[in-house]
Amino acid sequence: MKVIQHAPEKLRIALVSNSQDLTKIYSKYTKEEKCLLEEGFHAGQPGSLFQPITVHSDSDWIPAHPEEPQDFETFYRYPYRQTPNESHSAIYIQTIGSFGEVRAQTDQYVEWLRDYCQAFFYGLSVKLLPAVTVSETGCSFRVNSNSYNLQILTGDLLRFLEKRKPKDAFCIVGITMIDLYPKESWNFVFGEASLTKGMGIFSFARYDDNFYTRHYAGRLKKHLEPRQGDYSVFDGYYTPPITSTLLLRSCKTMTHEIGHMFGIRHCQWLSCVMQGSNHLEESDRRPLDFCPICLRKLHTSVGFNIAKRYKVMNHTTPHFTKPTEAFHTSKLWLCRCLEILEKEKQ
Repeated sequence: MKVIQHAPEKLRIALVSNSQDLTKIYSKYTKEEKCLLEEGFHAGQPGSLFQPITVHSDSDWIPAHPEEPQDFETFYRYPYRQTPNESHSAIYIQTIGSFGEVRAQTDQYVEWLRDYCQAFFYGLSVKLLPAVTVSETGCSFRVNSNSYNLQILTGDLLRFLEKRKPKDAFCIVGITMIDLYPKESWNFVFGEASLTKGMGIFSFARYDDNFYTRHYAGRLKKHLEPRQGDYSVFDGYYTPPITSTLLLRSCKTMTHEIGHMFGIRHCQWLSCVMQGSNHLEESDRRPLDFCPICLRKLHTSVGFNIAKRYKVMNHTTPHFTKPTEAFHTSKLWLCRCLEILEKEKQ
């Protein structure tokens, strides 16, 4: 295991910048907000809110996909990044296919994902589009030759989303419980996005703990070869049970991918929801929220009150009969953030 530990001065430059105009903008943060943001300089120390990134193997994202780290100044000066405005300020969520056997629970799950995204991207509205079946998208599909589960083609889904994108949308994201593939030569993909067009499609199918076992209920008969255009194969197709862990993983995926649409690249500074992940184990190691550097990027794009954002996130708890202990650590962390931000009031 390798720990990526940046020097405090390097983290300060990544957050604040040496540029006079950006330093001046940073000076407008309150004393409490600066105290929270600068907690990142003490990453890894006892009691610190933020932690350094740990790389566990060469199959992890950073060694497998070398990228230039994006500091705040690089983000701020990037000419093609997208920023919400008065006419394009809504995030739309489009569900594709079934999300569970019990309709009431499915609706509750999707509605809570909407609530969570609205809290996370505080200041923007998040809206649900009417659910569509796989057949309504007209997408191509196949049976995976390794796992024998159904998969739908991401490119076709992105074209469908482009046609469905409302005029006031900042972005539109499609979510599904069916596995995805980007082209015939690929085994699978968790999701795919077009950042310039503000749209993406993501699957939660592999967040089922049993997905990689032989007992996975979504496995089909080995010799089943459904005919293209015959979407009856999706009727009653297995969807994972909605558990606390699946909720947590879904939240990480949605906020990570929507974060990209603001121009925020994979984080290489601190442990952060914007870290890249090559596999489920690595994704599970990511925290549920931004590091200070990525938080400043989002804050600059949206302009929310940081303390109010944390308050709303802290009160957005899934109200399900299923256990919600997967969110316990995150809620304790949010409370610690609020303690710093509200010191002056105490």
